[in-house]
This record gives sequence, C-alpha cells and structure tokens, in this order.
Amino acid sequence: MTTILNIVERAYQGTLEEQDDQALWLIHALKNAGAAQSVLLRGPATGYAVREQLADSLEIGGVKPGNPSRIDQDLQRLIEAGVKVWAIREDAKERGIAPEDTLAGIQWVDRAEVAGLFQEATRIFAW
Repeated sequence: MTTILNIVERAYQGTLEEQDDQALWLIHALKNAGAAQSVLLRGPATGYAVREQLADSLEIGGVKPGNPSRIDQDLQRLIEAGVKVWAIREDAKERGIAPEDTLAGIQWVDRAEVAGLFQEATRIFAW
C-alpha cells in the first residue's frame, strides 16, 4: 500500500486566515479520500502535539479572530481517523514540551529513527 509521510515543520502557517493548519487539513482530506497518510511533526510544529492549546488571546490591530484555531483538536481527529502521528523527542525537549502535556496517540521517535520512517514511506511530502 502506498503510504505518504507528511513532514510538518512550519507551524501555524495560515492559521489566522484559515483557522486551521493547511497541511493538516489537506492530510485529513486525503485520508478521507482513501489515501494512506502518516505525519511526522518536527521543529516548531512539534508544538502541535500539546493538549488544549488556546489562541483566543490573539489580537491583531484590535481585532480577534472569530474562530481561533484548535490545532490540537485537528491533530486528535487525524489520530482518531487512523493516521499515525510521530513527533521528534529532541525537538519537543528543545521547546520545553513535556510528553505528559501532549495528546495521547502521539508516537515519539528520536532523530536517529527518522530515516527508518522515510524507508517505510512510498512518498514523502514536506510542509
């Protein structure tokens, strides 16, 4: 079976305009269309794994977004849909993210294990 590994590294790209992460939205759409998907969170996007993130205090030019993004819920829905989600342990540690503060279902890997994920995938997309 063709499996697409989606490497998500650029965090919060488009979340103000779209109220979601474009990559996660597309991954979910592709999964719903029958494509086998998996996700690797690395770098800044490792923060997506943190439970109960709130962006409701964000304000630009005195305007608050009407529907703030809930990236953690988007990611949880992917996990519930059967998408494997990995995150790099060292990237989380560098950002002060404790595993106990993250979503259940995140599979933690060391940087040294990432090459193995690449070998398992048929295609690799980087976001």
